[in-house]
Amino acid sequence: ASRARSCRIQSSPDVADEPRLGEDLKSWLAFADQKVGEVATLATGLAEGRAAVADRLAESTAAVRSRAAAPGVVVPEVRERTAALTPADGERAPYAERAAAQQARLNLPPLPTTTIGSFPQTSEIRSTRAAWVRGELSDADYTAAMRAEIASTVALQEELGLDVLVHGEPERNDMVQYFAEQLDGFATTVNGWVQSYGSRCVRPPILWGDVSRPAPLTVEWTAYAASLTDKPVKGMLTGPVTILAWSFVRDDLPLGDTADQVALALRDEVTDLEAAGIGVVQVDEPALRELLPLRRAAHPGYLDWSVRSFRLSTAGADTATQVHTHLCYSEFGQVIGAIDGLDADVTSVEAARSRMEIVPELADAGYGRGIGPGVYDIHSPRVPSVDEVTDLVELAAKSIDPRLVWVNPDCGLKTRAYAETKESLANLVTAARTVRATL
Repeated sequence: ASRARSCRIQSSPDVADEPRLGEDLKSWLAFADQKVGEVATLATGLAEGRAAVADRLAESTAAVRSRAAAPGVVVPEVRERTAALTPADGERAPYAERAAAQQARLNLPPLPTTTIGSFPQTSEIRSTRAAWVRGELSDADYTAAMRAEIASTVALQEELGLDVLVHGEPERNDMVQYFAEQLDGFATTVNGWVQSYGSRCVRPPILWGDVSRPAPLTVEWTAYAASLTDKPVKGMLTGPVTILAWSFVRDDLPLGDTADQVALALRDEVTDLEAAGIGVVQVDEPALRELLPLRRAAHPGYLDWSVRSFRLSTAGADTATQVHTHLCYSEFGQVIGAIDGLDADVTSVEAARSRMEIVPELADAGYGRGIGPGVYDIHSPRVPSVDEVTDLVELAAKSIDPRLVWVNPDCGLKTRAYAETKESLANLVTAARTVRATL
């Protein structure tokens, strides 16, 4: 029931072993054992004729019909909301007006410093989450543990002198699965592990129905972090393109239409974050370039709906709310126009290993909003020196208007250890202040 994502069959052994999936949903899906059975059915049918497999074909047809009529596959309220959308729903005030309002609200220094969102996920954090999921830890004890970790992360950032803080995301198992577990229309698995990169594995959600947000997704944790500091705290969301790129998606609705549904759920979350006093919201789209179709003829259509869905998720934000996005794993040259089209107030990108390769490309393309080219490569335990980071910040500030430059790591810090993270971020802040003093 989903558009295929290439993965080994051992990644999803048997749908019968998935306790989180309802029986109806199980009947619509084919995991490894079911796929092998389907191959055997085809082989038997080819060898002995359709009559030999008539019962199995009838079961398959019944499952397809069952899914089409099942509650939640088509939700009239969701369809009506997306059908009513107009181009104005993706527009914000001009950037110059937004930048002035945001600076008045946030009062940030030149070359402001921040991180991408996640902080190290220690074995203690993961064990706490696992115990809570198994029912071995009460909701109250789980909340207390997560709040203690958030308080520690906020205190560390203040000690380091970062300008825009994050809550560190200790409650999140994965940047897509976390959201899918809370959105209607998605299901998640227990055993469906898929290799992401290196030794890292994820469990892609299954998108089976229309998407909506039954309740706030992130507000509780972000608002708590903001209550602990006078500095701005970023709300952290995963964007619609990335949620779909890293899920098994439905095949009965165009991907762009589903992206709009996800975007509207995120738009509601942005509204609730603003109501909680959050003035900076980051909507990550690391898969923007990754999902670009192989066929060039399909590029314009994809870029049209992907940019539209991002803007739909963020355009409801107030003029004084600073919208960030983050892109990674990408050769950005092919999507420079799309990056500009996102209309984010600040875009952070991987750039440390390429020594700011994207910055002159953005300058040549006329990009004129905030840009945070990564100055700290988080993909290894190596700690960059102050001089090394200073060189990269200076290079960025020479290539583009320094009033637009932010200083941040390449990506999230989830996979790093605290000792190296603390030293690296301290060097990052020192480098930013060093270059700031020369402006």
